[in-house]
Amino acid sequence: MDFIDQIKQFSERIKQLREHLPTEEATKNALIMPFFQLLGYDVFNPLEVKPEFIADVGIKKGEKVDYAICLNDKICMLVEAKGIDDNLTTHSGQLFRYFTTTKARFGILTNGILYKFYTDLEEANKMDEKPFLEIDLLDIKESLIPELKKFTKTAFDEATIFNAASELKYSYEIRKWFEQQIKDPTDDFTVHVVKSFTGMRMTQAVIEKFKPIVKKTINNYISEMMNDKISNALKAEKSSSEFDQQPQILEEVVGEESKVITTEDELASFLIVKAISSEVVSPKRIIGKDTINYYGITLDGTEGKHNKWICRLRYTDKKKAFCFIQDGKEDRIVIDDPDDIYKYKQRLLETIAALDEKKAE
Repeated sequence: MDFIDQIKQFSERIKQLREHLPTEEATKNALIMPFFQLLGYDVFNPLEVKPEFIADVGIKKGEKVDYAICLNDKICMLVEAKGIDDNLTTHSGQLFRYFTTTKARFGILTNGILYKFYTDLEEANKMDEKPFLEIDLLDIKESLIPELKKFTKTAFDEATIFNAASELKYSYEIRKWFEQQIKDPTDDFTVHVVKSFTGMRMTQAVIEKFKPIVKKTINNYISEMMNDKISNALKAEKSSSEFDQQPQILEEVVGEESKVITTEDELASFLIVKAISSEVVSPKRIIGKDTINYYGITLDGTEGKHNKWICRLRYTDKKKAFCFIQDGKEDRIVIDDPDDIYKYKQRLLETIAALDEKKAE
């Protein structure tokens, strides 16, 4: 099972158990320890996961952090665990104190649902006030799953994570700010926007008048921009296929009484897979081919009798199935529309990377 699927499965576990975890200790046992086990750590080995790790702070002796995670006899992460209903904004100070007393570069604050990852970007050996990464297991952002995967035992590399932390931290703050403006523009943002095209005196009444206009305009613009991109991509692919002597997207197969016609949903799905693939390989290597039974998408097309399958699309008027190929069999996932493919971005990337690696061998 792919890492993204394991995380989604674990998310379902949280939903089932969250009403039955009345204490911090229950949260640790049911959610937090299993989560780090999912990341590959042996939670029952005190040499790897040290519970109640003593981190003396100044004159305070016997101060304990819930877990210290060690690799190669070195403490790499400190974990402060809270109850599932605890608000984590009030507890980062405790982790802050522990962080300064050890050589760990990363601190994690969690209530079993939300995981906040900290390091010392602003001042060496002093934990930053704000996390560089937040993972909400009940609201999974697939774009952040590769960052979480870096914390797995097999992938953990202190330098790699630290180097990426700065960009993550600031991109997170920018994203959070922008999401706020989309949902509910602040007074300052509204003033900045309105002042850029009008000389009106910005009273509170004027600000309140323009807030809903700014919100609506931004959201409409984003929707139109996305629709235009999809529309232009469809037109470009259709146009290029007319002059392509060896078409890679559309292929008509004429039988005695049948003719394969590629639908817009199939073409849109192909373009989505192609766009996702660009993160790990050249999009030119992603080949689409329509057949009577399915629309197939491969890496580098056909080599002899062997296809390097990325996925297949089995679309009918009644149901759409997006299929991964595992051991020669289809793992079918029912979707509502092509945009749902983005939910499986990480699995697609891992499939493509594995196929490319296999070719290199």
